[in-house]
Amino acid sequence: MPSKEFKITVTVRGVVQGVGFRYYVMRHAGKAFVKGFVKNLYNGDVYLEAEGSEENLKELIAAVKKGPYGSHVIDAVTEWHESKNEFNNFEIRH
Repeated sequence: MPSKEFKITVTVRGVVQGVGFRYYVMRHAGKAFVKGFVKNLYNGDVYLEAEGSEENLKELIAAVKKGPYGSHVIDAVTEWHESKNEFNNFEIRH
């Protein structure tokens, strides 16, 4: 039986723009086999939505909380939801 799919929304606060954060998230989303998107917010935060298994999403959250070299993650506010299977891949949105 396949594992249950979930959706997460994450708002990442700190030094997370101008440091390759979105590309870092996209790379780790690919490694974790999750689908969704990541984008910069006007207030300096980064926002992402991702769908996948609980285990794979937890793997992505751990990577997001660490961040790439040059970033400084202060907080990653994460909300869990039921998956709606609304994404075909993982992308950077502008």
